[in-house]
Amino acid sequence: MSVFLHSFAPPPRMLVFGAIDYAAAVARIGDFLGYRVTVCDARPVFATPKRFPPGVEVVVDWPHRYLQGTDTDERTVICVLTHDPKFDVPLLQEALRRPAAYIGAMGSRRTHEDRTQRLVDGGLTGRELSRLRSPVGLDLGARTPEEVAVSVAAEIVALRWGGTGTPLTATAGAIHPEAT
Repeated sequence: MSVFLHSFAPPPRMLVFGAIDYAAAVARIGDFLGYRVTVCDARPVFATPKRFPPGVEVVVDWPHRYLQGTDTDERTVICVLTHDPKFDVPLLQEALRRPAAYIGAMGSRRTHEDRTQRLVDGGLTGRELSRLRSPVGLDLGARTPEEVAVSVAAEIVALRWGGTGTPLTATAGAIHPEAT
């Protein structure tokens, strides 16, 4: 007897918080990578569908409130690009306590240190904080929103598949190890 099995898993989700220019670029690359992308921002002047690719869901709501009402799983990617503690801290308190494949937050090292202290003061544990990828992305020397989006996508892909981010010219052996 032959059995044909075809799985129809829904695409993984990418939740992008903060409807800034960087968010538009991250949403585009997330869509390209096959994620079902949602952009959320509390500011209606920024969270408008015309700023984002077709098919990207745009939600006007406080980020932490939206996340509280949204299901996440071990494939969900969360990108926090709001750059403002009044949005970042409550959102990350929620995000770091739920299932997700990736949780990244944009900001300088100084912003990261300040944000981390606020999260510690808010009761997050070291284990919870260890899940936060901040500053977000790999060091590619990115400057433009599109380059930063590539940096973020590279970090997400590397984390998903166990990559190191090392240039392949500096490695030896099989590029794609055989499955065991």
